[in-house]
Amino acid sequence: MQITKWPLLMGFMLVPRLIQAQVTYLPEGSKEYDYLDRLEIKLGSLNSIHFSSIKPYSRRAVVEEAEYIDSLHAAQSGSLTDMPDSKWNSLNLTQVDLANLQSIRMNSPEWATGSKEGFLSKKPIFKSLYKTKPNMVEVNTKDFFLAFNPVIYYQMSKESGNGENVFINKRGIDVRGMISHKIGFYTTLSDNQERGPQFFQNRVNTFHAVPGFGFYKPFKGTGVDYFDARGYFTFNIAKYIEAQFGYDKNFLGDGYRSLFLSDNANSYLFFKLSTKIWKFNYENIFMELVPQFEKMSGDSLLGRKYASMHYLSLNLNRWLNVGLFEGIIFARRNHFDFEYLNPIIFLRYAEGNVGSPDKAHVGFNFKANFAHHFQAYGQFLLDEFIAKQILKSDGFWANKYGYQLGMKYVDAFNIKNLDLQIEDNRVRPFTYSHYDSVTNYTHYNQYLAHPLGANFQEFIGIARYQPKPRWVLDGRAIYYYQGLDSAGQNFGANPLELYTTRLHDYGYQVGGGDRAKCFNAALTVSYELKQNLFIEGSYMFRKYAVAQGPGSGTTSMLSLGVRFNAARRVYDY
Repeated sequence: MQITKWPLLMGFMLVPRLIQAQVTYLPEGSKEYDYLDRLEIKLGSLNSIHFSSIKPYSRRAVVEEAEYIDSLHAAQSGSLTDMPDSKWNSLNLTQVDLANLQSIRMNSPEWATGSKEGFLSKKPIFKSLYKTKPNMVEVNTKDFFLAFNPVIYYQMSKESGNGENVFINKRGIDVRGMISHKIGFYTTLSDNQERGPQFFQNRVNTFHAVPGFGFYKPFKGTGVDYFDARGYFTFNIAKYIEAQFGYDKNFLGDGYRSLFLSDNANSYLFFKLSTKIWKFNYENIFMELVPQFEKMSGDSLLGRKYASMHYLSLNLNRWLNVGLFEGIIFARRNHFDFEYLNPIIFLRYAEGNVGSPDKAHVGFNFKANFAHHFQAYGQFLLDEFIAKQILKSDGFWANKYGYQLGMKYVDAFNIKNLDLQIEDNRVRPFTYSHYDSVTNYTHYNQYLAHPLGANFQEFIGIARYQPKPRWVLDGRAIYYYQGLDSAGQNFGANPLELYTTRLHDYGYQVGGGDRAKCFNAALTVSYELKQNLFIEGSYMFRKYAVAQGPGSGTTSMLSLGVRFNAARRVYDY
């Protein structure tokens, strides 16, 4: 018997009598992520209700956080303004912040307390649709909650030098609910047709997958047609332990990118345990992944590989959070290795017990809020190293690691609602790769962490300005250089390539090989016509230059679109 759906069986074995109040999570790309990150920095202290290094965010946690911040603002505005506690004296919420707090509560009404009159629509459609502003259909009774919404994203673009229209056409549904405060559930289904810019098309052809998604069919020549289906159910095992089983994505870190686990790749089947108690949050994620494959022709069964990841997060004090990460990628002929069900750090010990055939990573994450305006954050990922070679600085191939350093600055230069972010990511050659093509750090021919893979250095600058509750201006500039394969030699940029194909052991530096340089900048102006309905215009400029091989070119693209309960599509690589 192949045991590929072991998490489902485990879920049903876990004492159902202990199930308690349940949660669902904010979908990828929700506006609440920007709101909460900004408000946490302004608060200046870390709240153990909400651990923001772990995404997606729990709706219950974000509402509790929003209502906590709102209560502090109420105290500041009322009779407690003379209190010495800096949380009251330095919060300085703007009118936009207050509107965003209300929006957070409104979009997760199942957890909101207090008055909800502001959630109601003035003119429901056909008396039964959009009785509340965010949800087309909402049922909120003592033992049952249901929210049903359409998903629409239509965008037309004009790319320089491209005679074809560039477009996105998404239609779908989004459903979430809760049964008797014991079972939570969520599903989103969408049918998608997309023709991205030409460098996006090249990436699809190279990896045989749509970035961020998976299986696709050709559409009108250079376009792609794909279906996106995600969903999960949640339940509590005990008072402090939540369980989630489903098919979706996870993100670990505080930056724009993650070197541990990001939402860059396709969704995957997973079982997650979240243990929150005191100042600790401990995540165990068990994943079923798809190893790399050649382009499919006709119907065929893809293989399976598996991953076990642990992330322990601790609020050391009211302004500093640190986290420890470890992950193992392994394959056992389409069945799970129960050695990796061990929920306790360290997985490397378990890997040693089975002969050390698998792909192991460890990492460190930190986040520090200070001065009610700033957040410093970073990651260090260690794949493999030999200590005596690190000190020699001779480019030994097996010194495989990466780091991230970043800073966020809210209400920058005393301009209300202007937030800035800078970030530096650097990953050495051959990081994430392995001697076995199955156990590299990938899923469905896409990288599980950074979209560039390895052998690169990247600099990111982001500016976000929200002058009014409905208006957002979002600017992003990314510059990176990367060493690509040259003359058939593997320089360690692509984790899908075996590191055993390298030609020598020394002399590998970041950017070594056929050096590519890229500048990618985009500006988006967005107006929220009604809750979660956005009208957007954007301009993107990308210049890509390769020293020796083909692929150099300049792209500029102007876009106009509308999206409803859908994440914005970005081409940021």
